[in-house]
Parts: sequence; structure tokens; C-alpha cells
Amino acid sequence: MKMIIAIIKPFKLDEVRQALTGIGVQGMTVSEVKGFGRQKGQTEIYRGAEYTIQFLPKVKIEVVVPSDIADRVIETIQVAARTDKIGDGKIFVIDVENAYRIRTGEAGGEAL
Repeated sequence: MKMIIAIIKPFKLDEVRQALTGIGVQGMTVSEVKGFGRQKGQTEIYRGAEYTIQFLPKVKIEVVVPSDIADRVIETIQVAARTDKIGDGKIFVIDVENAYRIRTGEAGGEAL
């Protein structure tokens, strides 16, 4: 199993969710986060005063999937989240040793 963590622009969340649902991903965890990468924040003007936003709002999506569909999930996220502009985000992949469903006690892939 693989945990796929994607940091994307907030307005792309619905597109990514629909795309993942379309390929059979049954669940995900979504968090609102802030951060910066190469973008290093952005400068904005408010009431004539210029100020810098150092941490930009992003959305973090976490999904755990069987290893055999991980590449398909990654590709789907890349296509759905891409705007071809700086700050589109990152995807991280982590090996998951095991998963357990609390209600039934199922383990491994059956718990997903």
C-alpha cells in the first residue's frame, strides 16, 4: 500500500476529488494548510499599502491506495491539479506497512 500526499491549490480540490472518485478511490483526507516553496510567498496591495504574504493557502490531500494503482492515482492528481503556473504543488509517496479498519478489525488492503 502507498500513502499519496498531494499539496495543491485550493480551487483545484473539486477537480482532483472528482478525478480520483472517477478512477475508484473511495476515500481521502483533506486539510487546509499554509506553506511556501520556490514561490516564497507573494506581494499584494491592500488599501494602497504593499504587504507580503509569506505562507500561501494550500490544500493537502492524503489517500492510501493499493500499490498497483498508485501510479495511476499520481498521474490523475497531476492532470487534475495542473495549472501550468508556479505553485501548482507537490506529490509525496510513502510506503504504508499496514492499515486497520477500527469498526470491523479488517487489515491490509481490505481495510481500505
